[in-house]
Amino acid sequence: MPKINSVHFGAVWIVISLVIGILLPAVIWIITDVFCWGLSVAGGIILLGFIIVFSVEMRQDFGKRSYYERYLSEDIPFDPDKQTAVIKCSICTGEQVAGFKNKEDGHFTEVMLIREAADLAKFKEIYKIAEIKKEY
Repeated sequence: MPKINSVHFGAVWIVISLVIGILLPAVIWIITDVFCWGLSVAGGIILLGFIIVFSVEMRQDFGKRSYYERYLSEDIPFDPDKQTAVIKCSICTGEQVAGFKNKEDGHFTEVMLIREAADLAKFKEIYKIAEIKKEY
C-alpha cells in the first residue's frame, strides 16, 4: 500500500473527507431540509486522521536516506581491484546507466540510472568514487 505522502495518494483522502464532510451533508440538507451533523463530523475525523498520518510520515522521511541508497552498496558491492566504475551512454536515446565493468572479462553490472547530475553525485557518494569514465 502506498504511503499517504506519495504522489496523488493524499489527494484521494482529502477528496473523500470533503465529500463525506461537506458535499454529502449539503446534498441531504437541500433534499430533505435536515442537516446531517454525523456526516460532517465523520468527514472532519477522516481529514484530521489524514493530517496526523501525513505529518507522521513526513517526519519519518525527513532527512533520511532511502532504503535504495542505504543498502545499494551492500547489495551490489564494488571492488576497485577487480572492477572499474563506468557510465554506459546510449548514442540513440542518451540514456546513462552507472555501474561496474569487470576488468577481467568485461562484464558490466548495472547499478543505477543516471537522469541528472544529482544522480551521478549520489552514485559517487554511495560508492566513494572520485572518477568515472564514460563508454558509448
